[in-house]
Formats: sequence, structure tokens, C-alpha cells
Amino acid sequence: MTKDLAFLRGVLHRKADGETSMPSLAEIGLNHFLPYLLNRIAATWNTDMAGELRAFDLTTPQMRTLAVLGINSGLTINELSALAVTEQSTMSRTLDTLEARGFVSRRPRASDLRVREVEITAAGREAFDAFWPVMFRHYGQMFRGIGEGEFSQFVATLQKVLRNNRLSGESET
Repeated sequence: MTKDLAFLRGVLHRKADGETSMPSLAEIGLNHFLPYLLNRIAATWNTDMAGELRAFDLTTPQMRTLAVLGINSGLTINELSALAVTEQSTMSRTLDTLEARGFVSRRPRASDLRVREVEITAAGREAFDAFWPVMFRHYGQMFRGIGEGEFSQFVATLQKVLRNNRLSGESET
């Protein structure tokens, strides 16, 4: 087992057979395999949000887009796709719908007229602001019983994992 994965020994509750021993997924267990846990959490969140969004006549990609633009307006489709965790083709269709509803507008970037930036409109902010209390309630339920220190450490750890993922992806390209 590599030095970087030494933490798995504690998760597995066994001693590795030397430094080159690699545990099986069965030994790690699904409930200790982070990608599995993250997918379950995300799937549950998305299902809950999709149900709630129907009452607001919004889809999950639309809500994510409005949420991201509410914080960071003036993004390109590529930037928006990455931050909203949505395929670029889905983002293009989402923006078409949001623009038709008056929730976003697209304009050429001042420094490069070939690049189009997406801006949230006042109507788009109102649409997201109407949904935000529902979203925040679910967010609060997700972290029920988790203290501030535990939450802060969890977020810091996830940010390190995200950074490691980015570095891993960059080294493979």
C-alpha cells in the first residue's frame, strides 16, 4: 500500500500485508468508499430537489444555473457548465429555456466579441430567491446533528479531495 493511502488501514480494520498490499473494494466496503457515498448523497439531493422544483416550474439544471449565476454572473457556457456540474449540451438547452423565460441574458464579452457571457436577470434572481428557502431547508436537514467544527473540517476535506481530483486530471492530459 502506498504511503498516500495509509489511512485505509484504519478504514479496513486490518493490517496490510506489507507496503504493496492493495485492498479489494469488498475489504474497503461501499460505506467507506467515498465515490459511492458521494454519489448516493448527490442522487438523494437531486431527487429531493427535482421534486421540490416542479412547484417552481424549474428543472435541476435550471436551478443550478440560476444558483451559480446568482453568485458569479458573466460566465461563459463552458465555465457555467463546469460550475453547475452540467454537460455543455444540456447547458446550452437550459440557457435557451432560461433566456426565453427572461431569467438570463447572453451578451458578447467586451474584451472578445466572439465570447458570449451569460448574465442573470432580475427575474432570474427572483426565481432563484423564491426557491432558495426550500433549498436551504434541505441543506439544513442534510447536516442535522453535525457541529460547526465537524462541518468545517468536512468541507475542508472535500475541498482537498476536489483539488486532488483536479491535479489528477491535469496530470493525465
